[in-house]
Amino acid sequence: MTTAPSSSPALLVLADGLVLRGEAFGATGTAFGEVVFNTGMSGYQEVMTDPSYSGQLVTFTYPELGNTGVNSADQEADAPHVRGVIARELAPVPSNWRSESSLDSWLNRHQVVGIRGIDTRALVRHLREGGAMNGAICTDGTTPQVLLEQVRSAPSMAGLNLAQRVTTDRVYNWDALCSARFDQRLQSIPAEPYRVVAIDFGIKRAILERLAAHGCAVTVLPADTTLDQVLTHNPEGVFLSNGPGDPAAVTSGIELARALLQQSDLPLFGICLGHQILGLAMGGSTYKLGYGHRGLNHPCGSPGVVEITSQNHGFAIDATSLPSDAVEVTHFNLNDRTVAALAHRHKPVFGVQYHPEASPGPHDADHHFGRFAVLMAERR
Repeated sequence: MTTAPSSSPALLVLADGLVLRGEAFGATGTAFGEVVFNTGMSGYQEVMTDPSYSGQLVTFTYPELGNTGVNSADQEADAPHVRGVIARELAPVPSNWRSESSLDSWLNRHQVVGIRGIDTRALVRHLREGGAMNGAICTDGTTPQVLLEQVRSAPSMAGLNLAQRVTTDRVYNWDALCSARFDQRLQSIPAEPYRVVAIDFGIKRAILERLAAHGCAVTVLPADTTLDQVLTHNPEGVFLSNGPGDPAAVTSGIELARALLQQSDLPLFGICLGHQILGLAMGGSTYKLGYGHRGLNHPCGSPGVVEITSQNHGFAIDATSLPSDAVEVTHFNLNDRTVAALAHRHKPVFGVQYHPEASPGPHDADHHFGRFAVLMAERR
């Protein structure tokens, strides 16, 4: 791939036959993936580097991207995980004292294709009516007919285990010293940090930041880790991370969570995909949402308590499938009443569907990290 000329034409083709024409930015070529939309007004770099967006072409509803450029401190991973970017407009010149590069050149360097000049409001309405679906961004001149055939032959997100593609290939550690240059919201750190094993299904750096800020020394392990491998690290708690794809396909993670529930008294905490894996391990089932929840302003809560939350997921837990004698739904998404958080009635186990690390997004839900720390303190 090479740098796309500023006036180079580009196509967006959806599986239902919709063809939209715009201009290319980033790298040239063709990218296939599930076309979704994010309603956040900020945080485009955090979104693009979030491993949970692996395999997706992300439509940004905010009308202009690239205003603040990009910088290494705001990345959730070493490189973008989105397959393609769809924008109304691209800022011609970034303006921010933290900027290290323009969005256009950064995407080109990481071989990510973009299309701009799209009526993103119309596209979002189309996706809300028809649901998230496969599509392609093309900047190399391939015809719409050929692209449509290729899009329709691509696999659905349902049934895909994408966690195995984005997980770490090595064991590594993360503590408050690793976090110092990123996160100044440090909480009171215990004299002896809590030993936490985090299972990486696509973990974000901001989650590691918040765990460290709440007194955790984290050992990050791959997605296919076994119970024996977890216990080798003598953890005081286990964290199940966010990640992409269909949670029901992450069978190794479900088996690990089930084994932890049955054979240990360790506090367990899951976020997003990790929350869904906990639900599956406790006997529930999941289903694919029509167009998912991706934004920074989703209200979630229980009677009398509301949190404005950051969300990014395309699947949800079926509340009716959970065994009510063992599992309590503690929070609902107040837009559509989907399961937003759950807890085991008899064990120190809970999960939240949204993103309390707030990267990007509001800080209302940060207390869930403190809740995890309290469970480990009580076990001590």
